[in-house]
Amino acid sequence: EMDMIHGSIWNKIPQFALPIAATAILGQLFNASDLAVVGNFTGEARNACVAAVSSNSAIVSLVVNFFVGIGLGANVVIANAIGRDDQSMVKRAVHTSILMALVGFIVIALGEIFAEPMLAALNVPAETMPLASLYLRVFLLSMPSILLYNFEAAIFRSVGITRMPLQALAVSTVLNIGLDLIFVPVLHWGVAGVAIATAIAYTVSAATLFIRLLKTDSVVRVTPRDLAIDPVALKRIVKIGLPAGIQSAVFAVANIIIQSAINSLGTEVMAASSAAMSLEYVCYNLLNSFSQACTTFVGQNHGARQIDRCTNTLKVCLVEGGIVALTTIIVIVGLGREILSLFNSDPNIVSIGYIRVCSIFPAYAFSMFYENMSGYLRGFGISLTPALITMICVCGIRFYWVFCVFLHFRTFANIMMVYPISLGTTAFFMVVAVLLCHPARTYRATQAKATAR
Repeated sequence: EMDMIHGSIWNKIPQFALPIAATAILGQLFNASDLAVVGNFTGEARNACVAAVSSNSAIVSLVVNFFVGIGLGANVVIANAIGRDDQSMVKRAVHTSILMALVGFIVIALGEIFAEPMLAALNVPAETMPLASLYLRVFLLSMPSILLYNFEAAIFRSVGITRMPLQALAVSTVLNIGLDLIFVPVLHWGVAGVAIATAIAYTVSAATLFIRLLKTDSVVRVTPRDLAIDPVALKRIVKIGLPAGIQSAVFAVANIIIQSAINSLGTEVMAASSAAMSLEYVCYNLLNSFSQACTTFVGQNHGARQIDRCTNTLKVCLVEGGIVALTTIIVIVGLGREILSLFNSDPNIVSIGYIRVCSIFPAYAFSMFYENMSGYLRGFGISLTPALITMICVCGIRFYWVFCVFLHFRTFANIMMVYPISLGTTAFFMVVAVLLCHPARTYRATQAKATAR
């Protein structure tokens, strides 16, 4: 476990954040390996298979990101209780979080019913629809395991244990790639094969973390007989996690809108865009890991009433996150064409994909600012404000661009311009929100009044 309320912050933030980034990138490798395998081992149908898998990315992200946000609520509640040394709340929040993963079975049922209507809303071409629908229906079977893994990871991270979720997912990633290479080239199961491989691999990672929670000596140890939904813990988790989940899901909603516009440009553009998206996830997850570090460190120190340490955490995350962002942008933009060719060797697809790389990657500098700012606010329990800013600035601008601007200039380069515009606007208003809310100053003023009385 990591001591977040004592000692230097500068070295602990990277120790906490980088395993989270690696874990998230490994999670994206599930999708990347699926794309690589179907793109290279499905013969003449490879473009259709790649388009089928990529057309589901927005839907999958919508569901997963929403529950990852809920998991952040569990992270903050547990971390804050640890800072207050409230072991009773820690125990109740941990066991409540585990059972919240059961919502995944509801997602399966809804997904099986609405799979084709959702894909149709994304303008998935008729020739791609059968494969896309098959992939989505099979993939959704993995939702309980994916949600359980993410809640378990949030529990471990609340006490500073970030390597264990990484280790569990690393094993599952290797398993997923191995199963992909059996189910597709050998058994010829196509898109269903890669979806089945993902479901099996995530089940293994979720089971691994659950066993570790049963055996750990940490305060977050799980006892089967104590598994129950505690109303107080659930209310606190939802109060923080629901807006965070909405904030995460809004990006997916906005990307669904963008994906719909991209799909209308044809299968070739869809394949190129999905290859470039795999690179974006690397950069975004690196930046987001510092935001999660900011949330957890601020959460514990807020609980321990060390407010100066909360503000120092934000400063460290901005500096170190900025260095990582700049380095990643330079490397991926510089080597973008070579990396894209690993996903699809078609020169035209590589050229189209590189348009996306050059349009979006520089804008991730804005992402670094608003992710850390929103993480800072969430650590203080302020979750609704960053969610509203994200909904208005990201979703609103992208809605307008797709339904107004794109209609008159139907090119791939045009639709890509919405990313830097929306991300820059969001970053600006998130900084304004932090300056206006100023949770550290508000907390000190409240304490001063209490002392005066």
